[in-house]
Amino acid sequence: MTRAAVALLAVLGLAAAPAVAVANTGTLRYVNMGDSYSAGAGIVPPAPGAPPACAQSSLNWGHDLAAARGYQLTDVSCSGAETKDYTTSQYPGVAPQLNALSSTTRLVTMTIGGNDNGVFVGTIQKCGTAAARTAGQGSPCKDMYGNSFVDTINNSTYPNLVATLTKVRAKAPHARVAISGYLQILPPTTGCYPIMPIASGDVPYLDNIQATLNSAVKRAAARTGVTFIDVSTISAGHDACKPVGTRWVEPILGSTNFVPVHPNALGEKAMAGQAGTVLGLD
Repeated sequence: MTRAAVALLAVLGLAAAPAVAVANTGTLRYVNMGDSYSAGAGIVPPAPGAPPACAQSSLNWGHDLAAARGYQLTDVSCSGAETKDYTTSQYPGVAPQLNALSSTTRLVTMTIGGNDNGVFVGTIQKCGTAAARTAGQGSPCKDMYGNSFVDTINNSTYPNLVATLTKVRAKAPHARVAISGYLQILPPTTGCYPIMPIASGDVPYLDNIQATLNSAVKRAAARTGVTFIDVSTISAGHDACKPVGTRWVEPILGSTNFVPVHPNALGEKAMAGQAGTVLGLD
């Protein structure tokens, strides 16, 4: 097994409402929820008081939003979270994320869905292992798994998202709720094997899987009256194959974060900026 394949096995697991601006007030109660893209997994420094297992950073996009506007932040984002962790405890001593919401909550942000059914980690691991067998040539992952990842997203992740966003809105009936898509991980067509150990012919395949996930998030948001924050366009050209200072997502080899294939501080800041624009906070 190559170093790239071994590294892959160590990767951690990881909203359409009325266009009404959220008031810029220091007393606004704001809750950031979700998975590792919300938590800022692997970015130092860690968030004080957050459960260590959640790998939450003080530089994640929720903290960026709150710090810039003086919001009263409660951050329950947690690396590896799935939609089920909104209603059940993800780790011992970590409350279900929905517990952070109430009728006094005024703003909610999140990324969620990427870990459901093991799609995020499963895709990276399986395609990375397949690429190691072909030295980065051809499309071994597509040949082996075909439409299975896309079918799982559409048939399972999407209804999970609809159910979860419905629960969020019920628990925080007076809040503006927003869900972000996921930053671009790979370029659309040409990769950077072995820095991102995905076979050349599988790069478009993974790009389509990520586009399907972002589409599922967008459709679920529209169905439940939640604001969708599209980050696909702004993150083009900032994928994990780009150099330090340009990329917003860290690669497997040469990552500057403790957790590769996740946003760095620049990526989290960009997500906060896009959220501010979409939500009318600026």
